[in-house]
Amino acid sequence: MSPIIMIFILIAVVIAGGGFVHFLQANNKSQVIKLALAFSGGFLLAIIFEHLLPELYAGRTSNIGVYILIGFLIQLIMEYFSGGIEHGHIHVHKGQAMPWTLFISLSIHSIIEGIPLGNDVDLIHHLHDHDHKLSLFWGILFHQLPVAIALMTLLLTTSLRKGVAWLVLLLFSIMTPVGLLIGLKVPMEQTGISVPVVLGIVIGMFLHISTTIIFETAENHKFNLLKLSSVIAGIAGALLMY
Repeated sequence: MSPIIMIFILIAVVIAGGGFVHFLQANNKSQVIKLALAFSGGFLLAIIFEHLLPELYAGRTSNIGVYILIGFLIQLIMEYFSGGIEHGHIHVHKGQAMPWTLFISLSIHSIIEGIPLGNDVDLIHHLHDHDHKLSLFWGILFHQLPVAIALMTLLLTTSLRKGVAWLVLLLFSIMTPVGLLIGLKVPMEQTGISVPVVLGIVIGMFLHISTTIIFETAENHKFNLLKLSSVIAGIAGALLMY
């Protein structure tokens, strides 16, 4: 899949997420977000263990586990500022000011996860099967949709006018493509950071997000059947993809 097609799909999915918010009834939005996140959590966890980690460790990059841990901690820090919107936490107060720290944190997350997508040659070299790059792309895609729904839901409750809220969402939609273009245009070897290191950090971030989503799908320590089914469907989808 070419970078141009990836960019188009990534932007379109975020815009579609914003569109869903207008068509869903208010009392259904939370449920849709939770089910979509449960699916994406299962999908992300499956591609991490089935595709990304085995291939990353096969490259024998030293200290790769450290970089995965760093990614995990980076995501933990960013969620302090984002309020956990990456896994469905929406703190809604009608008429509140635009939470720019949340937007900046979410944007940084999106840029980082897009960088490995742009390293066509290097990533194919380190991930021996090109399909594993696509599994990373689909993982990002399935996660971006519910995040876009959650973000647009939040934006429409702020003091921003609806048109401005859409502009903010459009700005967010280009963040992962920006990361992709950085990976495509900036040679990693010149930065002193190798592709496996960046991918290890992204995996750590995904690991934090996916496990948090799955653990938080439980209400009163009991799984809702629909949410459990969504998690299983996400895992099955990732396992059956290739």
